[in-house]
Amino acid sequence: MISQKNLKATKIIYWISTGLLALFILSGSFFMNSQMAIDGMHHLGVPEWFRWELNIGHVIGGLLLIIPVGMRLKEWTYVALGIDNISAFIALFSIDGAVPTSFEPLVSLAILIVSYVSYHKIKGNIFSKKIIPVN
Repeated sequence: MISQKNLKATKIIYWISTGLLALFILSGSFFMNSQMAIDGMHHLGVPEWFRWELNIGHVIGGLLLIIPVGMRLKEWTYVALGIDNISAFIALFSIDGAVPTSFEPLVSLAILIVSYVSYHKIKGNIFSKKIIPVN
């Protein structure tokens, strides 16, 4: 079990990492129609409709990270955002090669992993010594 002092530190880590992710994800949706975003998606060779789909997914995912929802829904939010970051890295790396901007999604993925691990430490579901049998 996690001590009270460690729980407080874990909660701080969770809210900082989750807040940074939500701020980045949700603020990005305001610039979806900017010329830079449109040019970036055309540069990657994806269709116009995908920009809209991606933005809607980001808004939903960003909100689900910060509002209290069930664990299963939160879990799937982490999965979806993880797939999004990995896909973004693959797309950028395959088009632009090994330039610094190609690795930016991996930074977001690392922050997402910190948020995920700290979330489960707070909930006591993983990373604890107690094993809960499944019926």
